[in-house]
Amino acid sequence: MKNFGKYSVLALSAVLLFSCGNAQKGKEEGTKTATETAATDSLSKAAAQLGKVEFEESAFDFGQVKEGAQVKHTFVLKNSGDAPVIISKVTASCGCTQPEFSKSPILPGGKSEIHVTFNSEGQVGKQQKIITIQSNASNGLTTVQLKGEVLAK
Repeated sequence: MKNFGKYSVLALSAVLLFSCGNAQKGKEEGTKTATETAATDSLSKAAAQLGKVEFEESAFDFGQVKEGAQVKHTFVLKNSGDAPVIISKVTASCGCTQPEFSKSPILPGGKSEIHVTFNSEGQVGKQQKIITIQSNASNGLTTVQLKGEVLAK
């Protein structure tokens, strides 16, 4: 009998919980206030006005190098969007690869560079290093590659 009382209270609570607001929900569906419409339009415009990062090349093949050589390459990126892009972080998949970048905003239509140095010491064989770029652009996470082969000394 005690369990019956507990289950009754639980069932009543569930019915009240799920029925709250349903009467109003039916009335409000299909009608937007002017404030809601303006907010939606504002968000749409903000989404459309984002920067976009595009690289001139997504991968650089350095061919074959002797172990111990340093490979340097510059990846050029363009902001093809409608708002400034700020690069917040650039990381490499390996400690043997060091990226350098500018933290200055890249204006729409503007370009910037990411300088990458790969130290081939101890990296014999086929290599593929991924450089990950984080920014406030619409494509906020992009990658480029540095690849080639390191020949033993």
